[in-house]
Amino acid sequence: MILLLLLSLSADFEQQIAPILIEHCLPCHNGSNAQGSLRLSTHARASKAIVPGSPKKSTLFTSVESGTMPPAGRLSRDQRELIRSWIADGAKWPDGVTLEGLKASQAEHDSVARLHDRIVAALKKDDFKPYKFTNPAFEMVPIPEGDFLMGTPDRKDESPQHKVHISPFWMGKFEVTWDEYRLFMFSKDDGVDAVTRPTRPYVEMSFGMGIEGYPAISMTQHAANKYAEWLSAHTGQFYRLPTEAEWEYACRAGTTAAPDHPDDYAWYLANSNGKYQKAGTKKPNAWGLYDMLGNVMEWTLDQYEPYRSAPAADPWIRPSKPYPIAVRGGSWMDPAGAIRCGARTPSDPSWKQQDPQMPKSIWYETDAQGLGFRLVRPLKIPSAEGMFKYWNNGVEKDP
Repeated sequence: MILLLLLSLSADFEQQIAPILIEHCLPCHNGSNAQGSLRLSTHARASKAIVPGSPKKSTLFTSVESGTMPPAGRLSRDQRELIRSWIADGAKWPDGVTLEGLKASQAEHDSVARLHDRIVAALKKDDFKPYKFTNPAFEMVPIPEGDFLMGTPDRKDESPQHKVHISPFWMGKFEVTWDEYRLFMFSKDDGVDAVTRPTRPYVEMSFGMGIEGYPAISMTQHAANKYAEWLSAHTGQFYRLPTEAEWEYACRAGTTAAPDHPDDYAWYLANSNGKYQKAGTKKPNAWGLYDMLGNVMEWTLDQYEPYRSAPAADPWIRPSKPYPIAVRGGSWMDPAGAIRCGARTPSDPSWKQQDPQMPKSIWYETDAQGLGFRLVRPLKIPSAEGMFKYWNNGVEKDP
């Protein structure tokens, strides 16, 4: 019965194929271990052993069907049939998804589950109000629940405008600074060793523009996500990157018009003197958030995709490929027209152009010196599985 059901359906890569490959094939055929000169971590590398539409010509299938692979023991009949039907149907592998990116050890899942339980247990029904944290030092501003029109008329990548409902959350009063981020990069003695940390940078990451009080820059979205996970474990509160909708809603702060005098609110090409500036030295927006426009662009959680016209509630387009990811706000390098609440920037592989490593670093965007981030804390705590998905999108590595 099970086999007949499998025969009647196309195999789903992430739910059915990837778990088999991760458990039985990846240990011997990964990015650093390539037995038989075969790596299966990415679609491009795995294509050496796969002929889409033809299982009998695909060594991935013939080796598992014959029982020569994996060496630990032959796959079950159902597992072999899944691989056969997947290849026969064209061996569909989502763009940018890597097996190593999808792989998460049980220990990682267990760590997030324990952190979730600790956060829920410590939750207090305090007033929804501003608060400060001391180590690292940062401030959070409450953003009220509400509706707004997302997008900008007559701009191709910002249309169509559509109604969005946003649930309440706190947002960082300032962009994350080096004072905060360097604790994550370099400090190991903080009781949060289970969270993966960045490798040591190969260049001075402020590029001579300043450290103390200045926004942290040139990290990947993966690095920003891991910082959010580290901060959550460090503080016992759940933090993550904002969605694109949350970011724009907070930037607009109940208004629809751009600031009359951008020099009062933003560091940009005309007034930045060729470098980023200390956080919070311009005026805040109506909700008390500084540098939402200019200074550094800010990562969001979303894949950069065209808007849909239908109304939405708390939308999030979870990335399925490494590029492009939606970045917001404009930077110190941009002209005034690019520092608008509705303006969108797609991430790009060129942001790693100077990176001498092969493969490119999963932690640094060395050529994106106007790129940073800020965090949010939703009023409603997600499930442990939800937390894990916010911090791990499976596409942090280049294909």
